[in-house]
Amino acid sequence: MTHAGELRRRTAELLAAYPPATTDRLEFLRARFDAGLAWVHYPEGLGGLGAPRSLQAVVDEELAAAGAPDNDPRRIGIGLGMAAPTVLRYGTDEQKARFLRPLWTGEEVWCQLFSEPGAGSDLAALGTRAVRDGEDWVVDGQKVWTSSAHLARWAILIARTDPDAPKHAGITYFICDMTDPGVEVRPLRQITGEAEFNEVFLTGVRIPDRHRLGEVGDGWRVAQTTLMNERVSIGGMRLPREGGMIGPVAKTWRERPDLRTHDLHQRLLKLWVEAEVSRLTAERLRQQLNAGQPGYEGSGMKLAFARLNQEISGLEVELRGEEGLLYDDWTMRRPELVDFTGRDAGYRYLRSKGNSIEGGTSEVLLNIVAERVLGLPAEPRTDKDVPWKDLAR
Repeated sequence: MTHAGELRRRTAELLAAYPPATTDRLEFLRARFDAGLAWVHYPEGLGGLGAPRSLQAVVDEELAAAGAPDNDPRRIGIGLGMAAPTVLRYGTDEQKARFLRPLWTGEEVWCQLFSEPGAGSDLAALGTRAVRDGEDWVVDGQKVWTSSAHLARWAILIARTDPDAPKHAGITYFICDMTDPGVEVRPLRQITGEAEFNEVFLTGVRIPDRHRLGEVGDGWRVAQTTLMNERVSIGGMRLPREGGMIGPVAKTWRERPDLRTHDLHQRLLKLWVEAEVSRLTAERLRQQLNAGQPGYEGSGMKLAFARLNQEISGLEVELRGEEGLLYDDWTMRRPELVDFTGRDAGYRYLRSKGNSIEGGTSEVLLNIVAERVLGLPAEPRTDKDVPWKDLAR
């Protein structure tokens, strides 16, 4: 199942059996998954056909031309970009069959329980504990900066299962039921006025061992798959030319000649070129993904994404002058997704400040790029072999 013609034929059969104009949206998405046209590079029976990843575009183009619904990928980005690849690589057959279909159709939203108040940049220092109790694990702790926790049905969770082991070695990876009575989600109101992030308190949460991903104590290695995919999903998004943050600035420049100055023109040209280079680099990275798992190049793309968003949004506020200081709505809301281009310049400027923190801080990603991509000497890490329980906290 490796050629475009066969995929077009299968897509045509799907459209004939489930006409988008008359078929319920969820029914169509389930049928698409079952036909292997959800993510064609996944195995048969799990939404795919074992085809090359590059052929997904063939299916997507045919379905878009027919007016077929999509699965609203921005709303379920954590599930698609982080949970699914991890479940596919480390999950049991039972886990794959249970979680991947409703994840892809959007019936079940996912969130990520990784960062903690005392373990953000140094994630491996996390203190949330999971203790074995028969066939379950009992989890207690606190997580923070959790996108979509207020909407999520499931969470990918890392917790410490062996405090006597060095910090990287005593972690295990779980799938957590966010409807458990021991899970409490509290909103974190941001500088934008919204509470798109949350803090999550876990008190006596029982997770069955069948919801463990990977071996006990091997959670850090499993988490690396999640983190690499996370950075690709953030920094390697497919965009048209002038897509993303550079689009609104370029549009304002063309439509408002009264706002132009020579200095702003030079800065806009520089950022436009950098945005285009970043867009094309992301396309190259996606082509590399067609041949296998993502590498550490995704960290570089995420770095560029954060820096460009902040510089471009700052330029936009300056370009608009007094108008750039306006803010449309400070109402406390808990949104389902982040919409950078659908809001005003003030929102973009404020929200982009989080880009250098979420998905891996820029400082940590600089180290990753230096060590894993450029091959530079690693920073000294004196606590690497020290038991977690003996670390200063």
